[in-house]
Amino acid sequence: MPYEVQRDFIGYGGNPPDPQWPAGAKLAVNFVINYEEGSELSFEHGDGVTEVGLTEALGGSQVKSGRDLAGEGMFEYGSRVGFWRLLRLFQERNLPLTVFGCAMALERNPLAAAAIRAAGFDVCSHGWRWVKHFELGEEEEREHIRLAVESLRKTVGHRPDGWYCRYGPSVNTRRLVVEEGGFLYDSDYYGEELPLWLTVDGRPHLVVPYSLTNNDGKYAGWMGTSDQWFSYIRDAFDMLYDEGAKGQPKMMSVGLHMRLIGHPARAMGLQRLLDHMASKPDVWITRRVDIAKHWVATHPYQAK
Repeated sequence: MPYEVQRDFIGYGGNPPDPQWPAGAKLAVNFVINYEEGSELSFEHGDGVTEVGLTEALGGSQVKSGRDLAGEGMFEYGSRVGFWRLLRLFQERNLPLTVFGCAMALERNPLAAAAIRAAGFDVCSHGWRWVKHFELGEEEEREHIRLAVESLRKTVGHRPDGWYCRYGPSVNTRRLVVEEGGFLYDSDYYGEELPLWLTVDGRPHLVVPYSLTNNDGKYAGWMGTSDQWFSYIRDAFDMLYDEGAKGQPKMMSVGLHMRLIGHPARAMGLQRLLDHMASKPDVWITRRVDIAKHWVATHPYQAK
């Protein structure tokens, strides 16, 4: 029977499995840089629109027709400046992270791709371009997945470990990811705080959930200052850390965008967060691929 997306409102219930994180960690934390700049909708790609998502243009483009040069510059800031600031903050603390990389974007900044490769960050494909996969037809989406894999293999030196769409997948995405093969996991799910197994077309498939809540996208909405963002994400961390100490360890994803939190004032909030997490014992700050590999080894797939 072909795979169909099914809703599940029960999940692990009140007794989630003990993830058995390495060294008895109370919480696993994964930071993600969403590298999108250069793959967004733009006139140069024939899209007839300038993307301004997750930028200072909170009300949308002010240009009614033609290119929005201000919007273009906001995206370019992310790859020209923001990326390097975030890289420095993590490397100064010798902390790992994951890159959700749009393939076309990394093609356009070989210096950043080389830095990602040299740092040993894992790369999860964020698509060929930063587009809404739920608007793509099946054949077009299949081609986007193929192009992304080929491109990332060249720019960062290895095929992507996982897959994550912009905002939401199509009903075909997970099946097409499994069909393509070679992915350890996908992160197109927001309904859990632990990895979970699915059966897709008769094959085991791991889902490592992501979060739009613990995310700097809040800066493009109601949140204004680094103190607000720091206290918000810190409180999520502290709650999960406390739950882990009481015998229910979880994982925490923190999503970052170079054109948002890469700005100086906002980056101060990230700096405070990294130092707060580092001050706590028994926290496993790690790459997403390492969480996936740990789950495969510790909680292997069991057919239902």
